[in-house]
Amino acid sequence: MTATARSVTEVGPVQAVRARRSLGSRIAEKLSGGLVRVFLIVVGLFWLVPTIGLLVSSLRAPEDMSASGWWTVFSKPSQITFDSYRKLLENGDITHSLLNTVLITVPATVLVVVIGALAGYAFAWMEFPGRDWWFLGVVSLLVVPVQVALIPIAELFGKLGLFGTIFGVILFHTGFGLPFAVFLLRNFFAEIPRELLEAARLDGAGELRLFARVVMPLGGPAIASLGIFQFLWVWNDMLVALVFTKSGTQPITVALQTQVRQFGNNIDVLAPGAFISMVIPLAVFFAFQRQFVSGVMAGAVK
Repeated sequence: MTATARSVTEVGPVQAVRARRSLGSRIAEKLSGGLVRVFLIVVGLFWLVPTIGLLVSSLRAPEDMSASGWWTVFSKPSQITFDSYRKLLENGDITHSLLNTVLITVPATVLVVVIGALAGYAFAWMEFPGRDWWFLGVVSLLVVPVQVALIPIAELFGKLGLFGTIFGVILFHTGFGLPFAVFLLRNFFAEIPRELLEAARLDGAGELRLFARVVMPLGGPAIASLGIFQFLWVWNDMLVALVFTKSGTQPITVALQTQVRQFGNNIDVLAPGAFISMVIPLAVFFAFQRQFVSGVMAGAVK
């Protein structure tokens, strides 16, 4: 027995494995303990501080906000009031812009999901001339920045009479959301076993029935992930809304920005408006959180 073999035998198998482990693996093992978890929890709490501050500010009177910081509410709970939300509901500009946001976001999300799912299924399982080249063209549209298309599409919408309308904003968001939707859903649908689709075809299912009864239920996680991405992007958008909307069609993001520019001291309306604008997409995300995680992890593990 050589000296190396004798040393491994004397040390034992566990010690030998530890000796062969790299320095990086040992450091990773140390960092995966409870100390790192505590650190991540602290970082998460610090990340939530602005959200908590916005919520508390929306529940305080304007004179209290100008006199002291929002954290003083923990020592003086009597500062909490819902008058700001009452004033917000009485502000016609804010409530109308919130309705416009819903009218823009919901159709833009539904259209992207439906059209993207149909196109993704076609690119994944239907044979037609130039299919791969068409899909390559759709994927290449992902690199086109939104800023490049603002002026040409604004001129086009002006000629078509769509500039300043909600329908024009919906078309813009739908057009720029479809390349990512087709790319995501096509790759997800392509992972469906071919045998399952062939069995459905043998049972007499046509393409539309096959898509509705087999592909759509199996693609639920990816569709939910796409819907969340599209909803958050459209709801929080301000660049497209600034260019393509007018005073009567502005969403909540533009309305709040207008309130800041025109009435810099009306924090009693801005704070609750900003919090409502933020909490609605958060509620949508948490409502579909499980499907979102499943869709993101789809295909990562065989």
